[in-house]
Amino acid sequence: MSEPHVLDNPIRSSLLGPHARLAVRHGSVLRYPPDVCPFIGLPDDPDDGAWADLATLVGPDATAAVSAPRIEPPPGWEVVHEIPGVQLVDAGVAAEPDPGAMVLGPSDVPEMLALVERTRPGPFLPRTVEMGTYLGIRHDGELVAMAGERLHPPGWTEISAVCTDQRFRGRGLATRLVRAVAAGIRARGETPMLHAAASNVGAIRLYESMGFTLRRHTRFATLRLRADEAVA
Repeated sequence: MSEPHVLDNPIRSSLLGPHARLAVRHGSVLRYPPDVCPFIGLPDDPDDGAWADLATLVGPDATAAVSAPRIEPPPGWEVVHEIPGVQLVDAGVAAEPDPGAMVLGPSDVPEMLALVERTRPGPFLPRTVEMGTYLGIRHDGELVAMAGERLHPPGWTEISAVCTDQRFRGRGLATRLVRAVAAGIRARGETPMLHAAASNVGAIRLYESMGFTLRRHTRFATLRLRADEAVA
């Protein structure tokens, strides 16, 4: 049997690897701090002990965001939300720095959160900016587009939070930012990758036109442990 690839379980690979500084662990389960990222790193094939560890780590009625091709939680857990997704990897992206893109940091977080609220690219929290480099484009001082680095399995970095204000779409800002973020990843000797909802065919088509290719299908789910099932 071949060894699992780090991208088969990218959340766990990140928390055991380059993002170990951010990892919160109980037993066999790891997670990011709740104000950094909602993702949980379960073992590849979680047993009863792993689910008990997860229950202790998140507590009753709290949610846990996981990603896996098949998500089959045991009794006591409920799937609050689940969507099919795809994982795309760099297969020839024309990565290049963008002189119009600026590095975003903690002082930019209020504007970043506001842009995410308007555009809904996916989870972005007050400390998500600590996961990697984020770049933005401003118009008359206003942040109107951004993209950055999220999961960080060894040798790979996920491009995430790609979003553009509705008023500025159709100008290629997202493409510029993805290429610029990819250039920074490549400069470290790593390979860009990303995830998208399988239903977001427009975004997937854009990424494929840029040089990303489908690696695998996966699923994203938010799980919750019922209060009466909580582990003391």
